[in-house]
Amino acid sequence: MDIFPQAFSDAILLAGLYTLMAVGLSLGFGVLRIINFAQGEMIMLGAYGAFWLFTLMGVDPLISLPLLVVAGFALGWVLFHGVVAKVLDAPHINQILLTFGIGLAIQHVAIILWTGNARSTTPDYATTSSVVGDVLLVHGRVTAFAAAVVMVAALIAWLQWSETGRATRAVAENRSAAVLMGIDVNRIYALSFGVSCALSVATGVVVSFILTITPFMGFPMLVKAIAIVILGGLGSIAGTVLGAFALAFAETFVSYYLPEGSGWAEGIAFVLIIGILLVRPRGILGQAVET
Repeated sequence: MDIFPQAFSDAILLAGLYTLMAVGLSLGFGVLRIINFAQGEMIMLGAYGAFWLFTLMGVDPLISLPLLVVAGFALGWVLFHGVVAKVLDAPHINQILLTFGIGLAIQHVAIILWTGNARSTTPDYATTSSVVGDVLLVHGRVTAFAAAVVMVAALIAWLQWSETGRATRAVAENRSAAVLMGIDVNRIYALSFGVSCALSVATGVVVSFILTITPFMGFPMLVKAIAIVILGGLGSIAGTVLGAFALAFAETFVSYYLPEGSGWAEGIAFVLIIGILLVRPRGILGQAVET
């Protein structure tokens, strides 16, 4: 129990990051009914964007965050109109193969442009730390948690109180009824896909000073994001938050309390998926939308 406060603190900080990582995927599925398998590569692009702005121009990742979020939104908007819109009514396997192919293409372009060498941003707060009671707080992780909370809160506020956010929720709830109410569904689709990509890019910026940056970093994060969305319930933002906390606490406590736990922690996402699908096939809060 001596290490419980440290484990609890680490789990909370990780849960905030996991929430930001998965909430864009949940939004995209909730509105478009498409799981974007290129989401991991969007995270990778955000991390590289933060790295190059920091390395070449000395721009702190937190300063570059708004610019890269806008760039991520623009990329998502272009990808939707250029590619994704053409498979909205196609079988799910076609949608999966398309987004998976987009992700592979982005990954290989990144390898050609930047090689496979590991990189990271190194702002001053990335490795400094403070001790509060019995808890060691790494400033980089606390900063990442704070940025994630702000981004997720902004998304929830936009969905709850803005006109466009309410229209987005209406389309997610019932596309046909939204059309009858005069909502431009295609515009909402493009907007939602853009926001989803922007949130993934934001995740990449945040992890750029926590994790190693490589062209291959996206896939493991995609797997965890999918696990979180399944845990919480497909298309449910609240469920995604709960799923993120469930995975973060499970990984952290397995890492702290089991022998060689750091190795076991990487596979805990799959254990949770199997367990939740056996007990509650529609997720913790239930599937918010039908496929």
